[in-house]
Amino acid sequence: MRWLLVVAGLAVLAVVATVIIILPSSSDDPPTAASATPTPSETEPTPNVSKFTDPCGTFETKEVAPYAVTGYWITPKSNPCTWRKQLKEIHDVGGDTIIRIGYGLQFRTVSDSGEVLTRDGELDSLYKGCVEDGLSCHDAAERDLRELNPRNRVGRTYVYRTDESFGPKLFRCPEVEHAIKVGKRVYFRLITQVDGSDDATCDFSSKPQAYDMILVAGAETDSLSELLRLGDQFGMRIFPALPLAPRDPKTPTRAYKKHLGALTTLTRRILQDYGVRFADRASLGGVYQPFEVQMSASLSRNPTLEVYADQHTIVDQELPGKPILISPYLDARKRKAFGQTPRQVAEAFEALAKTGVGIIAPQDSRGTGKVGLFWPDERDDEVDPRLRPVVGESTYGTAYHGSTRDYYREMATARQEMVDAGYQVDLWANVEAFEPSGEEPCAPQGTRGKTDKERLDQAVTMAGRYVQKVVSYMWSDFMTCGQPSLEEEITADWRRPIAVDAIRRPRDVQDGVEVRGYNLTGSTVTITWSGGTNDQVVAAVGWLDPAPPGDLPEGMMAAWVPFDWTQVPAGEWVRITVKGATGEAATEPLHVRILM
Repeated sequence: MRWLLVVAGLAVLAVVATVIIILPSSSDDPPTAASATPTPSETEPTPNVSKFTDPCGTFETKEVAPYAVTGYWITPKSNPCTWRKQLKEIHDVGGDTIIRIGYGLQFRTVSDSGEVLTRDGELDSLYKGCVEDGLSCHDAAERDLRELNPRNRVGRTYVYRTDESFGPKLFRCPEVEHAIKVGKRVYFRLITQVDGSDDATCDFSSKPQAYDMILVAGAETDSLSELLRLGDQFGMRIFPALPLAPRDPKTPTRAYKKHLGALTTLTRRILQDYGVRFADRASLGGVYQPFEVQMSASLSRNPTLEVYADQHTIVDQELPGKPILISPYLDARKRKAFGQTPRQVAEAFEALAKTGVGIIAPQDSRGTGKVGLFWPDERDDEVDPRLRPVVGESTYGTAYHGSTRDYYREMATARQEMVDAGYQVDLWANVEAFEPSGEEPCAPQGTRGKTDKERLDQAVTMAGRYVQKVVSYMWSDFMTCGQPSLEEEITADWRRPIAVDAIRRPRDVQDGVEVRGYNLTGSTVTITWSGGTNDQVVAAVGWLDPAPPGDLPEGMMAAWVPFDWTQVPAGEWVRITVKGATGEAATEPLHVRILM
């Protein structure tokens, strides 16, 4: 199964910043690092049956058009059949990982009658229905607290909405905490310490104080149970979202430290509930923390990292072996003061790894236009016209500190150093399946437009073999909008090779080149340089390794063909293209060179 693969040190530490993918010889490859990936279970999930039937229809569980991207974000949907349809579609194109978009914990004020207000001071209709004994849920909680000590009170009120439901392990002190069913909505009332601790004695009488109340607006039926059931059917891993931290009102890109105690308590309670109900489920791959941060050299001072560290500790306690996944973003724009170099981003990777998160899946940021996809010999080329709304008419070298490939290479080096130091962390690539804008907007809000498979192939190429897995933001809307949709393009063109990396590698007495990528069976490797073109049929003159050594994304192969590199002038950029058995050529050729 496609799963938590761990990158090897192979060829990552040996490359020079300006030399993209050619090494002098195979003997220069560093040894492969031992796996440090948290293992969710002893057995990985596999489809239970060849097909299954439920009220939403009959679904095959065989992959139809496996693609290099093997995980996708999805948004919550109220119709349960939509979950099934989405997972079936994702599985058809080789997806084995689902990452859920989540909701945020919010601090709220209440009216004189204890009703929860919106940020604008209006009555919040979502919580208006929460009533007990004729009192608002806030006032009912305060009544119960004062019965235990007349000087107790509810100090701060927080709300959290979700389409999940929870079991009794969500509660620690049943005398003041419980579920409140109102129609099809179930509210979960939690009473917590201000500092985020949980008093195991549940002593609310001896010492009066102000408590935080967290009011969770949940559902009658648990959506996560349904997702995990589908994960079992399709052999997929599910990453439910943890609560999003409240944002600092002065700096919305940071978590608000004032409210981290409530967030810690809510996270602990939810994971305690998961631990009882789902800890042994192979389909529970881990948890996703949706608070995004920019990868920058100053990231270590961002209080959001406290959230990651606190939640890592709780996950270790309640869901041992299940990793936290985060997906920070990059910004390589030179004209922005906050644009970062690849080395600065590598420093940020190290800071994130030290919080204990198990999977760092940086957004490639091509969809937002914050980073470009280009090779070093293309720095003087004009940017893709689709990037102009973000960086204007410019060359790649003028617009960006580096290419996506430069950033993933530096992060892979940093990741290897962290693994060597004992940290358990994987590097995934989150390729954005959209454009900054377009005539065909895909999202319900905003102007982000449809992209195409050719550009997605290019993004996969640029991630190279520096990552352990390629995932994409996101399935809902971006993969399914337009005519044809990206999903349809992949289904029609999934056999096309994608070459991601090449190195000079002798075999016996012959000089040659090893190409790694996807769909290389029956391929032909074409090498083009100033002195000519060389076509080599792998099956006739070379060899194919369908499972090369090292911790690489599933589906990646290695093909070797003979080639005399002495005929190429030192320092010249060479193009390497791969054509598949059915004639489709990789849309993005590799740009490589040797420095003699």
